[in-house]
Amino acid sequence: MRFGLNTFLYASPFTNESVSMFPKLKKWGFDSVEIPVEDPSHVDPRFLKAAAAKAGLAIGSICACMGPGRDLRGNAADQANGRKYIKALIDQAAEMGCPRLIGPLYSVVGLIGAHDDKTKAKHFKLVVKNLKELGKHAQKKGIELDIEPLNRFETDFLNTCDQGLRLVKAINLPNVKLHLDTFHMNIEEKNQAASIIKAGKHLGHFHACGTDRGTPGGDSLDWKPIVAALKKIGYKNDVVIESFTTDVKVIARAAAIWRKMEPHRDDIAVKGLKNLHRFFGKQK
Repeated sequence: MRFGLNTFLYASPFTNESVSMFPKLKKWGFDSVEIPVEDPSHVDPRFLKAAAAKAGLAIGSICACMGPGRDLRGNAADQANGRKYIKALIDQAAEMGCPRLIGPLYSVVGLIGAHDDKTKAKHFKLVVKNLKELGKHAQKKGIELDIEPLNRFETDFLNTCDQGLRLVKAINLPNVKLHLDTFHMNIEEKNQAASIIKAGKHLGHFHACGTDRGTPGGDSLDWKPIVAALKKIGYKNDVVIESFTTDVKVIARAAAIWRKMEPHRDDIAVKGLKNLHRFFGKQK
């Protein structure tokens, strides 16, 4: 198991110049980095791969940023744009030597509405069709797709582990799995540990986030059963801190971050990693 950091804590958008943060993350003790690619044109995947290797970090995951016009349950143009974007990220992941593309791959973040059952069924069918096509492309490239349920305030499509498992099983590809995040689970799940165990072999990626989007372990979560559940299912992939601060204005607004979560954003990374080592036992 490796511990990683999502670079939204420090940069939006992430560009080639953003690799300057890599040595600092390595110095603090991170094993891997998770890079949100807002637009494929922002980065040179081979340059990022070389920079990460030089710093001694793995690029553990690329995070899809599903903004307006990238909607696998939307109109024909939005579906096409979404497929084009995700396919480009899959190709970049392969060039980076990154094993997985993660996030809410199904729809635009922030799209919410009280849809009737007929519309919900239509949306589900469209997402399955599109992600099956993309999953097959990813399979050829050796890339895993990990689909993330978000809380009810960020999507009406996929909120719970149960809903995520239904989607993953409908797509029915070995490289399409589930991505769980403690921030969203804290809102939507009755019991986080039970949901992790239910996900079992289908869990491909995990975000360790504070309940206030701040430092994991500096929040109200009971981390002991969460860690025990991950160990019980034999989870071996990355555990990534994904937090946002007011320092990165675009993401702060998108994630409704209106105040400082910690005196300094470095505290989220440094103290968060220290807490994860304490919860899990320091990894060799």
